[in-house]
Amino acid sequence: MRNVCVVGVGMSKWGEVWRKSLRGLFVDAALEAVKNSGVDHLDSLYVGCMASGPFVSQEHLGALMADYLGMPGLPAMRVESACASGGMAFRLAFLEVAGGFSDIVMASGVEKMTDCSGDDATAALAMAADQEYEVFNGATFPGLYALMATAHMAKYGTTREMLSAIAVKNHKNGAKNPVAQYPFEITMEGVEKSVMIADPLHILDCSPITDGAAAVIVTTEEIAKKLGKPYIKVLGSGVGTDTIQLAQRADMTAIKAATIAAERAFKMAGKTIKDVQFAEVHDCFTIAELVVLESLGIYEKGKAGPAILAGETALDGKFPVNTSGGLKSKGHPVGATGVAQVVEVYKQLTGQAENGRQMPGSPKIGMTQNMGGSGASSVVHILEVT
Repeated sequence: MRNVCVVGVGMSKWGEVWRKSLRGLFVDAALEAVKNSGVDHLDSLYVGCMASGPFVSQEHLGALMADYLGMPGLPAMRVESACASGGMAFRLAFLEVAGGFSDIVMASGVEKMTDCSGDDATAALAMAADQEYEVFNGATFPGLYALMATAHMAKYGTTREMLSAIAVKNHKNGAKNPVAQYPFEITMEGVEKSVMIADPLHILDCSPITDGAAAVIVTTEEIAKKLGKPYIKVLGSGVGTDTIQLAQRADMTAIKAATIAAERAFKMAGKTIKDVQFAEVHDCFTIAELVVLESLGIYEKGKAGPAILAGETALDGKFPVNTSGGLKSKGHPVGATGVAQVVEVYKQLTGQAENGRQMPGSPKIGMTQNMGGSGASSVVHILEVT
């Protein structure tokens, strides 16, 4: 395999973006990535998107986005893996360059979630769950993650305070992110007094529905060096899956798919979790961040909550997590989230994080973890600055 690098990144503004269409959001992010990278052409394009049909009645995104990027004829493909669609798009771009099939590939993600009613958005997102055994019987994703939280509390003594600390920490980081949907800080008391969605999860434990796009340019190390722009190397990529139905899993206090994906990514990279200095993980709900940290091996089972309370995952902590603000504060346009995680790691590793969000100590290796639904699919990447 050839060495593969990320050499340019771009993001649209995230939030309730009324004056931009699905294609407009994509083009904003894509053109920024092209400009930042300095490339003069693309060999192919991957577009991560979960549910553009239900959200905005638009499918056939590969051709659409290549056209509106001004590159009709470009090989282009939409990628879907529920909320892991963006991460999977990045993986396919990595594999295409690593395998020598293309030299310069754009990995992107986009979702336009606020142009339909709240009920329709909920129904669209529910398509990532088991329709016959979960959705038909009334399960929602807040409900499924509430079950995970309740089980984790019963098994490990996890507390309400630990979950609140995750939301507070991510909003503190997101308040410094210029594209975040909710760029403001919150308090522990505010989280716990916010509207209950699915006990024990309050609304401030939940990521929002979001409009937004992200894009990165993936190329060979040889080309990256010639471009003369900051770049990072993709050391490893791994994917794992599990039962889509939560009730069928042996342990609902862990995300097995994330564990499998991480093991495969680390094996490819020739690294271990001890080599990684920070991570962007999939905090669709506060309990998700906690469980993922344990499933990735960053903390032992039952130990992530106390570490979070102790400030270990803060921007200046021992192992910073979600320096972007995460899904909770930055937003969660489901098809774009996995690509945006790579954008944040790129910025941190190249010293370009904005507004005082830059990690201290010049980090060298970061990781991303993106997952679909209640964790039935997960993709992990290990990235390094040289």
